[in-house]
Amino acid sequence: MSSRDQLTGAMAELLWERGYAATSPRDVMARAGVGQGSMYHHFSGKHELAVEALSAVTGDLTDESSLLDGDGSPLERMKRYLTLPRPGTRGCRVGRMTQDPQVVADAELITIVAGAFETMLGRWERAIAEAIACGELPASIVPADLARTLAAIIQGGYVLARAKGEQSPMDAAIRGAVSLLDAAHTTVDTDC
Repeated sequence: MSSRDQLTGAMAELLWERGYAATSPRDVMARAGVGQGSMYHHFSGKHELAVEALSAVTGDLTDESSLLDGDGSPLERMKRYLTLPRPGTRGCRVGRMTQDPQVVADAELITIVAGAFETMLGRWERAIAEAIACGELPASIVPADLARTLAAIIQGGYVLARAKGEQSPMDAAIRGAVSLLDAAHTTVDTDC
């Protein structure tokens, strides 16, 4: 692994653990096991490194949400995405950035975060619209509203798990979201 990749990976981990405001360039260099020369050879400073690390992390989130566009019926895809393993007590790598005042105040960083959520929400909306079109969900559901509800359940699961210091609230939130989809599922024959 190159020193640039080591720095980017270290920054991504520290952003998840501590947030942007509480992470110093020295912390990143120590975690990456590289010297100051390597840091400033690849990046002009903490902000440029954070942009690259956060872009990589949000890329992972959007890659995961591509399950919503994958194979199977729309309802199956939604459930498959919901039930991905999520380390609740660690929090969402992207969602946690919205709690960091320096990220929120930084137009470039918050744009990266917002873009990841918009991509994920767009995929939710398409999958929900497909489920409605093929009769898996009732036509009365507004895809944009349900997409945001499901995203909020996932983010809320992280918050509850972190508050309790255990995984069970995250797992319960996901089971509840799946139950809501099952309850809304229509029983007509579908072409999905």
